[in-house]
Amino acid sequence: MSMLSKLSALFRGSAHEAGQKVVDANALKILDQEIRDADTAQGKARDDLAGLVARRRMAESEMASFRDQIGKYESSTRAALSQGKTDLAREVAGRIAELETQIGEREPVIENMKAAEARLRQAIASTDQKIETLRREIDIVKVNESVQRAQTSVALQSAGAHSRIGSAADSLQRIKQRQAVQEERLRVGQEFEDKRTGADLDAKLKEAGILPGHASADDVLARLTAQDVTVVTPRIGTSVPNEKEPG
Repeated sequence: MSMLSKLSALFRGSAHEAGQKVVDANALKILDQEIRDADTAQGKARDDLAGLVARRRMAESEMASFRDQIGKYESSTRAALSQGKTDLAREVAGRIAELETQIGEREPVIENMKAAEARLRQAIASTDQKIETLRREIDIVKVNESVQRAQTSVALQSAGAHSRIGSAADSLQRIKQRQAVQEERLRVGQEFEDKRTGADLDAKLKEAGILPGHASADDVLARLTAQDVTVVTPRIGTSVPNEKEPG
């Protein structure tokens, strides 16, 4: 194979692949359009069937008219013969022959039209069923397509969410570490400041109860208990009342 042939094959293969991708990407739209085209064709077939039925019924009506005329002319022929009018009877008989000939020619046509109607009705019914089945299958495919798109979207969002959560957790951990370092720096700085000013030693003395200004719970209870004790001193000439004696 020459180089040009290979390049031509490569180009045609690439074009086919690209075309197939476009078809696959728009498969549902294509199916919908094909269903609409099929419905349009079905509508045209029904119109043709209706036209065929109308022509067949008109032909049958004409045939019925011919038979009615034959019946009338047969009665007229008998009447003419009974009156001895042979020429008139022959003329009427000729008309009857023409009508019978037309009936003989049109009967097969009408039968063919009936057969064609039956085939058309069967074909239309079969195609309607196929279209309906295909439409239901397309509906199922559309639902599956929507579900799969939703699942894909959820999966992508979930992966993105996990990534974002992991990133946020890392950021939170770094913030906590930075805050812990800052708190330790502040605590160490305060310790240095307390040692410089002696505040740490004063705190220890207050806690031991050595420096004034420090009150413990025991001190508060002792003070409140002392306030509740009242000393009663009797006056001269009076006596402290005893408990009431029983009468």
